[in-house]
Amino acid sequence: MNLSRTSPPDASLPAVSAPIMRVQSGTHHDPFEVLGIHPQPGGGTLIRAFMPAAEAVEVAGGRMSRVPGTDCFERQLPPGAAVEPHPLLRWQDKGAGNWHTTQCPYSFGPQLGEMDLHLLGEGRHFEAWKVLGARRKTVDGVEGCLFAVWAPAVQRVSVIGDFNDWDGRRHPMRCRGTSGIWELFIPGLGAGHAYKYEILGSRGQLVKKTDPYARQMFMRPETTSCVPDDEAYAWEDGAWIEARAHFDWQHQPISIYELHPGSWRRHDDGSYYGWGELAAELIPYVQDLGYTHIELMPVAEYPLDASWGYQVSGYYAPTARFGSPDDFRAFVDACHQASIGVLLDWVPAHFPKDDWALARFTGEPVYEHADPRRGEHQDWGTLIFDFGRNEVRNFLVANALYWLDEFHIDGLRVDAVASMLYLDYSRKPGEWLPNQYGGRENIEAIHFLREMNAEVHGRFPGVLTIAEESTAWPAVSRPAELGGLGFSMKWNMGWMNDSLEYIEKEPIYRKYQHNQLTFSQMYAWTENFVLPLSHDEVVHMKKSLLDKMPGDAWQRFANLRVFYAWHYAHPGKKLLFMGGEFGQWNEWKESGQLDWALLAFPAHDSIRALLRDLNRLYRSEAALHEFDFDPRGFRWIDCHDADQSVLSLVRQGREPGAQLVALFNFTPVPRRAYRIGVPTASAWCEVLNTDSAYYGGTNLGNGQPLHPQDLPWMGFEQSMEVTIPPLGALFLKPCG
Repeated sequence: MNLSRTSPPDASLPAVSAPIMRVQSGTHHDPFEVLGIHPQPGGGTLIRAFMPAAEAVEVAGGRMSRVPGTDCFERQLPPGAAVEPHPLLRWQDKGAGNWHTTQCPYSFGPQLGEMDLHLLGEGRHFEAWKVLGARRKTVDGVEGCLFAVWAPAVQRVSVIGDFNDWDGRRHPMRCRGTSGIWELFIPGLGAGHAYKYEILGSRGQLVKKTDPYARQMFMRPETTSCVPDDEAYAWEDGAWIEARAHFDWQHQPISIYELHPGSWRRHDDGSYYGWGELAAELIPYVQDLGYTHIELMPVAEYPLDASWGYQVSGYYAPTARFGSPDDFRAFVDACHQASIGVLLDWVPAHFPKDDWALARFTGEPVYEHADPRRGEHQDWGTLIFDFGRNEVRNFLVANALYWLDEFHIDGLRVDAVASMLYLDYSRKPGEWLPNQYGGRENIEAIHFLREMNAEVHGRFPGVLTIAEESTAWPAVSRPAELGGLGFSMKWNMGWMNDSLEYIEKEPIYRKYQHNQLTFSQMYAWTENFVLPLSHDEVVHMKKSLLDKMPGDAWQRFANLRVFYAWHYAHPGKKLLFMGGEFGQWNEWKESGQLDWALLAFPAHDSIRALLRDLNRLYRSEAALHEFDFDPRGFRWIDCHDADQSVLSLVRQGREPGAQLVALFNFTPVPRRAYRIGVPTASAWCEVLNTDSAYYGGTNLGNGQPLHPQDLPWMGFEQSMEVTIPPLGALFLKPCG
């Protein structure tokens, strides 16, 4: 490959030194050897600049000479002549003849400290975004932008952008020895400029890449990084952050509203809401429904809308779709001031193959494992991070901390954890490589997850990490020192799959599948579980939650109501994807918005009313949340009545009187005079009935207090008769 961008020098001209010609051709590994200020052996000073756009250049009050056949200009100052530390260059552009001023980047010393380089090499620089990427700063009184990037084993790295005609010869970077780090301070460069890195690889391959540590990107289809503003955002959520540090999340209610910010609501012309518009409408909506948290599907920059954000190209840049990084900060700030936590989907398991991003970053594998048996997800068409490489692991751990530090995020839901844990994940024999012990466990990924969790929890008390892990891997939500992975919680995919499979069946067949509802108690206390009804369950021809339900229209709504009651009665924190709160008929599509018009129909608005009351009950009743992860918080009354498809249970809080009884009838047949045991002899009152006319039901229930008799039943000393409505659920608590 011929990398020269100019014609070779005329043979009749004086010979030009090889280093200058390498700068001219863009192949010099150390531009500081040639450019900048150079004291001369016999006295005096040589100033040299490379300026291919210049017709003429002046410095120190005199004209610089063009090095024959090149775009280098130089001037020899005599001994004793005063030389500014960073001389001002005055240059005239070709063609138009306009004059400009600039300072030469090659008069500035190294900016990254040795400790920074050491920690980056060790994989322990957990504030890496503060030294890598593009950062506005002032050096020796000169304002500009410092660029730094990790690109190991290459010949040259340059900053290219709209400020240098995207010419890789104009701003080649300084190599920081064996660290693989390249850096360059460009004086006078302000926020808003577009840039990339041009990398000349070890074998002569030339690639142009976005900055892995870019903290701002331009709107797709642009693939360029943006020099960020770096003005400090003035947060107003101090009270929230202080309280979060003492958040007893294991014993507090956590009810999560999951949403895709690009399709929750849109303008009439189909354009996105910005973060400010989302805050204005989403926050009061979530407050009204009583959710404690929202969970955003990935908001790190991604090129393909249809990936929903799960194929990330800019791990440190909030997507430009909804506004600037500060717009996103303001959104989180507003949520916190409204007492709503913000969780973020985070995707360290894989990244896309786009040739302008992380894939083959130097023209060769850098961030991904080089062997496709460990470095590619065939099913997803994506690449897998090389978790065993220090700098790659550092990139990801620092990224997790970045979102928590810079954007005050309250928790990370980590996507596709199972795909990281198993080397043979979704692979046939012969398509994967075992670990050094011959096993299928990805030891490097396990180390990464433990390290990430330890750093998150150590630096940000009260912040949550939640694993989407779909296998029986043990101790996902247990501390690393006890052999766990260190997550706060884990999605309970077993509960979700079994419960949905059960509720989709016609009621007449449910008695044969009764164990699908009761089996979860066999493992309920092995992890700290979140019960997810997520976006994954309402896409790809799976149907919406309401459309999954069997029967006529009335039965479908009733089935959904009793199913939601089951969700809230079962131990575990709660998660529901947007649209489920009002019974959307259609599957979710990222290209549109929710079917808000359905709220004009009472049946749909009644579902929203039920969710509002379930959240209120969940948050106000300690019995429903204090022991979500503790067997002391749950007891079956009767889990054996498969013939009538009835379940009854007790939820218990810390205080003896903090009790709730929940009953479920999964058939359309009313169960009258149905006897249940109860844990106390006091009168019991209905506090929620999913069959209430207020929710669109038949209004069958127990309007008066229920008084137990001294008749032992199902291991309880007292029992009483209740009426359980068709396809209905009851919540009872001691009257008073």
